[in-house]
Order: sequence, then structure tokens, then C-alpha cells
Amino acid sequence: MRILAICLSLATALPAFAAEPAHEAFGAVSTPAPGTPQVFGSYAKGCHAGAVLFPADGPTWAAMRLSRDRRWAQPELADFLVRLSWRAKDAGLDGLLIGDTGQARGGPMKSGHRSHQTGLDVDIWLRPLTTRPNIAEREILSSYDVVKGRKTLDEALWLKSSARAIPLAAADPAVARIFVHPVIKRALCKATKPGERPWMNKIRPWWGHDAHFHVRLACPAGSPSCKNQQPPPPGDGCGRDLDWWFTDEPYSGESKPRKDLTMADLPDACRALVSAN
Repeated sequence: MRILAICLSLATALPAFAAEPAHEAFGAVSTPAPGTPQVFGSYAKGCHAGAVLFPADGPTWAAMRLSRDRRWAQPELADFLVRLSWRAKDAGLDGLLIGDTGQARGGPMKSGHRSHQTGLDVDIWLRPLTTRPNIAEREILSSYDVVKGRKTLDEALWLKSSARAIPLAAADPAVARIFVHPVIKRALCKATKPGERPWMNKIRPWWGHDAHFHVRLACPAGSPSCKNQQPPPPGDGCGRDLDWWFTDEPYSGESKPRKDLTMADLPDACRALVSAN
């Protein structure tokens, strides 16, 4: 609670930051905010203190794109990744390749993600860890894009992928949601019977998740200023809701450019947090 009190007291003294693009302010900070781990705000408008740097290597994982400096996470997320990677190994994978978690103090990024702002989101590659990549390879290797076009599964890559880790992640009590391409969701639905998949409700179809699955943890205990998403709708999501993604409607119209968030768009605590020593 100490970091919350400090942030709130400092926030009123920083009006000059209000109009500044938030990705500039948070992108310029390379160290975590001191104090007890805390999450402020929501996954797409938030920040965090007390982050830990997820290790680049472990016995059952390797982190990718190290030059981005996006391996910062809340301790709960770091613990989850270790736990999941061991479960994936028990399920027959050599290990997992870990993509972005977030920045040292969270907040918006200059490129790539709209969320990943609270240390509770992570992208896990569908290319599994087989041979440990060197530093250079971590910058140039690509994951497995298991989707052909919009509606077809690449069966060969799917069988080689780390997809078997998705149900393991969804079954973890700390996980709130997992985002995958609709084709991946459909493949998981077809591979299991309704009574065998109590975790399926957490797996949500979304654009762009054809080479990785995006895991989002629920707000941890001890972070009263963290805002969870609304729970997923009832049901396993394998019926009509999923069918909609295989029509033209989700892809009709032109995508609109996203407005850059300013510091004023974030919780007051984040404005102070980005400037704290």
C-alpha cells in the first residue's frame, strides 16, 4: 500500500505529464518502480510497480526478442510461466518460447500491443522450444503461423506446435483469458468433447493470434486498484459465437487507426509511477 500512497500524492504535482503520449513516458523507463508489487488500472490502460524481470533462460523455456526489453512481469505472471513450462514438458514438449510480457513499469508501448500494460499479459509462441536459440536467433526466428488465410488450419505446423500447452494454461486458476485465432479455437473445440473441456470458456477468438497464444492473468490479490475484465459469457464458445468468426462480417470495413493514449488517459497513480525514483 505504500507505493499507492506515494503515487497518489505525487500525481497532483505532475500536471505537465497529462498531455504527453504515454508510450513515450513509459518507453523511456528501463527500471521497475520500487516497492511492493502492485497493479493499477486495466490491461489496456494501466501500469504496475514491483515488477520482476523474467529470466531469458530456464530449463523449460527461452525468452525471445530480448532487445525489446519487454520481459517485465508481476511476480504472479513469472511464477505462472515457470509452472506452465514444466507442465508443457510433462505433456511432451521440450519447452516453450516466451514472447512479450511488458515494460518495466507497464503502460502503453511504442509498437505492437494495446494491452500488456499491467504485467499480467504474455504472448507464448506456437513454435515450441526444441533447440535453444542463441542471442542472434532470438531476434530473427519466427514462430509457427498455424493458420492459412482466415479459415484454414495448417495441419503440419499444428502438430509440431506448442498448442497442447493452451488447455494447460486455460486450466490454471490464475488465468482469466487466453486469446487465439478463431481457427485455433475451432481446432480445440473439435479435438475435445463438451464434458472434457471446462477450461474452454477462457479461450477467446481474436484477430492476429495465429502464431502465438496470449495469456492474461486475473488481478492478483493485494492489488485493489487493478481492474479485471468482465468474465467471459456463459458457455464454452464453441457454437454460434465461434461460427460468426468464419463469416465475412468480422473482417468487413476498414480498420481505424488507434488513438495514442496520453498520461491523462491512465490512472493518476500511473502518472506518478512513471516518474518515481
